Order: sequence, then C-alpha cells, then structure tokens
Amino acid sequence: MSEVTLTTLQAQKREGSKIVMLTCYDAIFARTACEAGVEMLLVGDSLGMVLQGHDSTLPVSLDDMAYHTACVKRGNRGAMIVADMPFMANATTEQCLHSAARLMQAGAQMVKLEGAAWLAESTRLLTERGIPVCAHLGLTPQSVNLFGGYKVQGRQQEAAQQLLDDARALEAAGAAMLLVECVPSDLGARIAQAVEIPVIGIGAGAGTDGQVLVMHDMLGLSLSGRTPKFVRDFMQGQNDISSAIAAYSRAVKSRAFPAKEHEFTA
Repeated sequence: MSEVTLTTLQAQKREGSKIVMLTCYDAIFARTACEAGVEMLLVGDSLGMVLQGHDSTLPVSLDDMAYHTACVKRGNRGAMIVADMPFMANATTEQCLHSAARLMQAGAQMVKLEGAAWLAESTRLLTERGIPVCAHLGLTPQSVNLFGGYKVQGRQQEAAQQLLDDARALEAAGAAMLLVECVPSDLGARIAQAVEIPVIGIGAGAGTDGQVLVMHDMLGLSLSGRTPKFVRDFMQGQNDISSAIAAYSRAVKSRAFPAKEHEFTA
C-alpha cells in the first residue's frame, strides 16, 4: 500500500472512495491491517477497555497512548496513524500542546480530540503548529458520565442542528477530519455533505466518507459479551484474522458495510 496522507484522504472524499479505518494497538496487528487494505490506523483510548479491562476509556493515560502509538508505528506499512488524546489531556492550552507533541513524537500523524465546537481553539492551536486534528463528535466516550451512558446522539432536531454547527465550526478552526459516533444515519450523511473534510463514521450510517470499528469488535471479541448494534463480526466465514480484516476492508470499500441493520434512526 502506498503511503496514505491527508492529500490522499481528501482526494478519496472528492472521488467518493470510502476510507477504511480500524483501531490498532500493536506492531503485528498494524502490519496485518495494512496488508489487508486498512488505510488509517486509530490508536484509540478504547485500549482501556479491550486491552486493560477497564469499564470505560477514562483511566487511560498519556503514557499508555504514547506507548501504544510507538508500537503501532513500528509495524505500520503506509497507513495514516491517528492517536487519541486521552481524558483531560487537553484541559488547558499547555496540556493540549504537550500531549499532542508526545503523541506525534511517538509516531502519530494526526491526533483525535473528543468534544464539540469548544474544541475550536485547541484545534486552531494544534493546526497552526503543524499537528493535524481529527475532531470526534456525537457519542464521545470520555463524556459517558455526562451523557448518562452510551446513548445515540442527535436524535432531536435541535441536537442534530447543534452537531452540524459543531462540524462546520471545527472545520473552520482547521480540523483535517471528523469522526462521528452513534448518530442517526441521515444525520451522519448530512454532516459529511456539510463539510469538505473527510468524515469517518462509527454507528453513523453508510453516508459518511469512511468507517471505523474497534478491531476486537469486528473480530467478534468482547469482554462484556454485548455487541453494539453498529458492529458486524467479520470473523464469521473466515479462517484467520488477516482474512477477517481484509473482508472488513472490502465491505467498507464496496459499501456493503454498514448495512441497514447496523444503523440508527432519529
């Protein structure tokens, strides 16, 4: 796979070619995912749940994120690496710049921030300093206690409009990409149409510019035994992990995933 850059991703959006993203936390899975056609590797703070066994992403530290980003970097073969800024890593301007620098030095090519339009200043500061930003909207797991659980966002008209406004504000602040989680499928499509930057969805329907899943989810692995509605087990019908990841990549590219049964409605 040739090296994926922001220019690559912007061209894919213009051309209507779906972007394939998958979470990744170590070198061997990074290499396996690249060989299977995954274009973006997300070093997600979801590692707190799938690797560390926590019940949320909140305990994950900046040291954890830097360590796993460095591991993924060593196994990467051309994908773009995006690293999550962990809980409270951007609480102040100084923390934001320090945290993003740590992750970029560890091997990230973009950092992901969870929030809404209030992220505009952090986004602007990072972008001005050469750090691409992916803004995470909708269901933001670091705010799970505020939301009262893992709930679909943007179902009411006012909330949907707010998410659209947030998306435009973050694009104006310099965000290079948006990730939208757990919103009605029609809203996911509207957000993708409202901005010129790529929009990656997870539980946001088929109308976004690309898709992401937690690797363990798409391999049918879960500590809780619960499978989110937006997840498909790609190990079914496959003999090995490499084939399952390749099947996921093909399904996203061909628009076979997500299907109607994986989508939310208003």
